[in-house]
Amino acid sequence: MTEIRPFRVHVSDEVLDDLRARLRRARLLDDSPRRMRSGMNAAWLRELVHSWAEWDWRAREEWLNGFPQFLAEVDGTDVHFAHLRSERTDAPALLLMHGWPHTFALQLDAAALLDDVHVVVASLPGFAFSQPYADGPADERRFAATMHRLMTEVLGYDSYVTYGEDVSANVSDLIAASYPEQVAGIVATHAHFGTPEERAASDDPEVQAFFARLDAEHGPNGSYGHVQWARPDTLAAALNDSPAGLLAWIAEKLSEWADTDGDDPAAVQAVISRDRILTEAMIYSVTQSIASSFRPYYEGADTPAPMPPVTVPAAVFIQRHEHDYPEGLARGYYRDLRVFERLEHGGHFTIAEVPGAMAERFRAFLAALP
Repeated sequence: MTEIRPFRVHVSDEVLDDLRARLRRARLLDDSPRRMRSGMNAAWLRELVHSWAEWDWRAREEWLNGFPQFLAEVDGTDVHFAHLRSERTDAPALLLMHGWPHTFALQLDAAALLDDVHVVVASLPGFAFSQPYADGPADERRFAATMHRLMTEVLGYDSYVTYGEDVSANVSDLIAASYPEQVAGIVATHAHFGTPEERAASDDPEVQAFFARLDAEHGPNGSYGHVQWARPDTLAAALNDSPAGLLAWIAEKLSEWADTDGDDPAAVQAVISRDRILTEAMIYSVTQSIASSFRPYYEGADTPAPMPPVTVPAAVFIQRHEHDYPEGLARGYYRDLRVFERLEHGGHFTIAEVPGAMAERFRAFLAALP
C-alpha cells in the first residue's frame, strides 16, 4: 500500500532572504509606448514587487498549513495534495484540480466551504510541491491516470466527482470518460471544446460563431502559450531567476483571465486578492517549478486529441470568458447532462473567484447524485 506522508509548507530563511534581496534590486521598466492592452502595467507591477518584498510570508505559510497536506508516490512521482475530510464518514468525495498559472492554493477557499464533502485539492505533477515525472510524457492522459490512482488506490475512494480548470479541464473530462465505474459525476466550468477537426466539421451556426470569436481573440491573447510551447526553457530561465519577472508573468494572467477589468488593479484584487496573487508567485518561485509547469504545453496537453464522450452525470457551468459556449456542444459530449447554466460572475479561475457560489453548486449537484 502506498505510504501517505504528512506535508507542511516551509520556506527556509535563506531562500526568503535571497528572494527579498532580488525583489529589492529589481530593475523595473516603464510601460512601452503604444503597447497593446494588457492585464499588467508598470505602476501595478511596482506595487506588487514592493508588497512581495515586504510581505509577511510566515503568516501566509501558517494559513496554508491550516489545511491538512500530504505527499504520496503515484506513478513513480511524489504527488502533493490537500485532503479536507468531512466529519461525515459517508460524505461524497470531490477531486479539485488546478491549471496554469495557478496552484492548489488558489482553490483552498472553495474547498474550505465544503465541510460536508471529502475534498482533495491536488497539485499536478510538475506543479508546486508535486514532483515532475522523471521520464515519459506529462500530458493529459498521464495526468488523468495519476489523479485517478490518487483518488482510488491511494486514498481508497470507491467513487468521486471530478473538477478541473485550464490544463486540467481535459484531464477531468478524460477521468470521467475513462473510469465511469468509479467516477460518480463531473462538474465543468471549462466545458469540452473538441479537436480542431471536430470543430471544423460542425455545421451548427452557434458552434461556428463561438469558435470564430475565440480564434479572432487567440492571436494576442494566446501568444504566451506559443512561447511556453516553442521556447519553454529560455523563458523559464528568465522567470526562475527573476522573481519580479515571474510575478509579472503570473499576475498578468490572473488579472487578464479573471472576470473583471484586467486594466484596473483594484478591480482585479477585489476578485483575487493581493495575498492570493503573491501566494501563487511565491509557490512557483520557491519550488522553482515554472519550467516543469510548461511541460503540458510542449508535450501535448494544449493540443487536444480526440476523447471519448462522458457518460456519467455532468453539470456544466459556463464561465464568463466562454459566455457564448453552445449548449448543444455540451449535450453532444456530456451524454448525461444534468445541469447547464451560464454564470453571471466568474472567469477562468471560477472556484477561486466565486468560491461561495460554486460551493453551493457543487453541493447541490452532489446531493442529486445516487
